[in-house]
Amino acid sequence: MEKLVFIKNKEFEHLPKTSGVYLLGAPKPKGEGGFEILYIGKAINLKNRVKNHFQQPSYRDNLFIDKIDKIGYIDTNSEIEALLLEAALIKKHQPKFNVVWRDDKNYFYVAIAQNKEKVPYVFITHQLHQDPKTKYIGPFVEGTALKKTLRFLRKAFPYYTAPKHSKNKCTYCHLDLCPGSRLFEARLDSPKGEAANLLKEYKNNIKKLTLILQGKKSAVLRSLRKEMKNASKENKFEEAAKLRDRIWALQHVMSHTHVISNGQNLLADKKPISGWEKTEQILQGLLNLREVSKIECYDISNIQGKNATGSMVVFVGGQPDKSQYKKFKIRMENTPNDIAMLKETLTRRFTHEEWKYPEVILIDGGIAQLNVAINAKDLDFKTRPIRVISIAKRNKELYIEGRKDPVLLKTLPREIYNLILSLDDEAHRFAITYHKKLRKNQLLSE
Repeated sequence: MEKLVFIKNKEFEHLPKTSGVYLLGAPKPKGEGGFEILYIGKAINLKNRVKNHFQQPSYRDNLFIDKIDKIGYIDTNSEIEALLLEAALIKKHQPKFNVVWRDDKNYFYVAIAQNKEKVPYVFITHQLHQDPKTKYIGPFVEGTALKKTLRFLRKAFPYYTAPKHSKNKCTYCHLDLCPGSRLFEARLDSPKGEAANLLKEYKNNIKKLTLILQGKKSAVLRSLRKEMKNASKENKFEEAAKLRDRIWALQHVMSHTHVISNGQNLLADKKPISGWEKTEQILQGLLNLREVSKIECYDISNIQGKNATGSMVVFVGGQPDKSQYKKFKIRMENTPNDIAMLKETLTRRFTHEEWKYPEVILIDGGIAQLNVAINAKDLDFKTRPIRVISIAKRNKELYIEGRKDPVLLKTLPREIYNLILSLDDEAHRFAITYHKKLRKNQLLSE
């Protein structure tokens, strides 16, 4: 509670517009002194969220809002940190009006259990069982936000979600989100050799995942940096590079992903118009455009060329417009050629004049993908000026049409950095969702 800040007399203007956790308190009975915490919540925008409790109270707010005379908050660096901090504070303080709406069966917990081979696996549950081999982290109020958080963290720390794994690769294996059957097979073949090292590494990752979920991100990052430094000193450069990528993935996930829903998601809620105007002005200068209203982002998803899909997501005024999203089932032969698939997707898109053309197109890839997109849109002479940019995530670079050298993402203004990552994440999510649907349909037909 060291970071807890209180405001006086409900002066909401003193609240920050950042993500964080807030608490609402009321005086204790006479003679006891101090105050009791009645409610704890999380928010993307603390100022707006707390004001809504008082200015637009729900029927639940009306149960206690007139008693509140103490408002405190802790701002966080991200939505995920707000989610994790909310869980820790609810567990610690058991606020009356959090508990009154939910019993233990309705809270969400992350369970970290072990199978017979002592291999940990992770899942979400409502029930707490007296099992000394299972660790529970929570309670979490919002299940959707928790699921999103685990899905994003899985990019940095792949994990199992069940006690067993088939000998074949699952969908998550192909996405590098699951360790696969290798760990189980190694344990059977050489329990004291490769198996021991694999299990040790995996358990180390699960330990770090646990610490993250307990709100100890800084400790995990320090540990990863230390491991990377030691690996480099021992000339284990491949291992050092792997740790470097894990650090970057974790920092990206913790800082730039949107998980809070129920009307609090930045991608769903409309930002103040002035916020987009500033971002648009920066984009106009960066891309040499007179106007930036609509942005399209493309991604390709396939496994060795099979069930290949292309996705097109659309942001208007900095916000996603799902009514304009499009998905493409790739028609070319089952060949793992992402560039050719991208060319097909863009060529088909530009045949649809009825879809209003954007000012900017963002592609997932490097210079090759950039050139494919430029050629595709230049074939259609009816299009108005469109600027193509591409994001090369391996080196964290942005290629811009008309510029010889790429721009490092970290050097871009925060508004542009966040916008590009949000677009790329959304296009990837949309492509993966359609790809999974096609795979499922294929399996059912077989």
